[in-house]
Amino acid sequence: MSIMIILKLFGSLALLMFGMKSMSESLQKMVGAQLRHVLGAMTTNRFTGMLTGMFVTAAVQSSTATTLMTVSFVNAGLLTLVQAISVIMGAHIGTTVTAWIMSLGFGLEIADWVWPAFFLGIILIYMKRHRVGGDFLFGVAFLFLGLATLKESVADLVAGETGEAVRTFLDSFNATTAGYSLLFLLVGTVLTLLVQSSAAIMAITMTLCAAGVLHIEQGVMLVLGENIGTTITSNFAALHANTQARRAAFAHMSINVLGVVWVFLLLKPFFSAVCALVGYDAAMPTSDPAFPLQTSLVLAAFHTAFNVSNTLLLIWFVPQIEKFVCRVIKPSQAEREEEDSKLEFITGGMLDTPELSLLAAQKEIAAFGKRMEKMFGICKTLLALKNEDFAKQYTRIQKYEAISDNLEMEIAKYLDEVSEAPLSPESKEKIRSMLRQISELESIGDSCFNIARTINRKITGNEHFTEPQKQRMHQMFTLVDASLEQMNRLLSGRRGDFDINRSYTIEHEINNYRDQLRSQNILDIDNHQYNYAVGTMYMDVISECEKLGDTIINVIQARMGRK
Repeated sequence: MSIMIILKLFGSLALLMFGMKSMSESLQKMVGAQLRHVLGAMTTNRFTGMLTGMFVTAAVQSSTATTLMTVSFVNAGLLTLVQAISVIMGAHIGTTVTAWIMSLGFGLEIADWVWPAFFLGIILIYMKRHRVGGDFLFGVAFLFLGLATLKESVADLVAGETGEAVRTFLDSFNATTAGYSLLFLLVGTVLTLLVQSSAAIMAITMTLCAAGVLHIEQGVMLVLGENIGTTITSNFAALHANTQARRAAFAHMSINVLGVVWVFLLLKPFFSAVCALVGYDAAMPTSDPAFPLQTSLVLAAFHTAFNVSNTLLLIWFVPQIEKFVCRVIKPSQAEREEEDSKLEFITGGMLDTPELSLLAAQKEIAAFGKRMEKMFGICKTLLALKNEDFAKQYTRIQKYEAISDNLEMEIAKYLDEVSEAPLSPESKEKIRSMLRQISELESIGDSCFNIARTINRKITGNEHFTEPQKQRMHQMFTLVDASLEQMNRLLSGRRGDFDINRSYTIEHEINNYRDQLRSQNILDIDNHQYNYAVGTMYMDVISECEKLGDTIINVIQARMGRK
């Protein structure tokens, strides 16, 4: 007999989960397209993002659906990480509606209305035009039928000796100690991870508490555990997504974990406040007809109070949460290079004023300069690499060369759009300066690629640079590095604070060192230190470095407004 009761218990749980799934899916079909538009459009700041997440989740009755939608939007670049975090916070509030819906099943004989709902639902389904509405009614009916059956199953389970054994077992954990509380927190987390439905575990918790099998304090800890366990779905979904999507999923989990931590530390006053709000009497006997409704209302209210309080507290720390998840979830090398290929500060059309547009363009040029410095840094490593390691870094250089071409064209296109607006003579001059800067920055990418090709030619020809040659090239690289550092300092800062004479000095040092090495190269070839082919490739690298120095000066002069 007990086996049949347990099977009925699991069957009712499956029916409840199916009802939740059907209801949520039908709601998404009815309003999904509009909600996706709302989700993408109504997230101008953290507060509108929170309200959007709350509205969307309440409408589709699934925080998982909202979170997965948000993660996919982040993956597609339609939402920023900050926007996604605020939407997820709102989803945490919106999902609490589900618990209130389920609590109705403990206060009303709502199962009596299940059969008319099935009948009306099948009529709507056969009408085809209203099929989605019929699916929704079926989902609601299955939800409450599952909940009613679950209540009966638990009542049957606890009626006999088995119930007494269950009560005795759970009573042994009734002491309000931190250890037992953490145990039920862990149980709630694990069960939700396994079932992948916080609503299902909430229904079980409500049913057990309403039957008097589970103490309300234990039920509250299960609710907190459910809030952690439910975050795993979005993290699974984001495993193969880009870095920003993984960060959004991790933020989802971090927000709930942080909330559980502070609520756990303030559990007694927090729980007492919720009980006072609902009017719950802890001394009420389980035999009282109002007991099931009261306990379910306490759990629903606690769930809502937790998520609302946590959201209102953490909404002020969205930038800090973003920094935290960015520090924890770092992009792979391939993802970093993919991000390098995209514009950072120019994300759409012109901004409100040409001046703001030019500021965004200047920031983009500064980011362009840093990418070229990174590209040169890869070039420097090629001298010490062989075989697969060399091929890998050489491929990266090729990618960066394509990136530099793309950035030049994208920024130029943007500046061309800005130039069509009414501009002051000063702004027109800025645009000419910027166009010159991006052209020269792209030339830096070409020079870096030429250095890489020369080193690749040396490896393909099975030639070798001597140690003195390597040391001299590294010394030249150090000078170019210093020049690039000066250039990026200027691109990222104010012209008035920049000492251009330092850049001229480095450029003269590069020129003089190139001349010195050219003379030394002829002597070394004459003295048979290395062959002519090696000497030619060696001087190609040195000459390209000298050309780099000239190009860097051109960027600096363009930024300073000099010819």
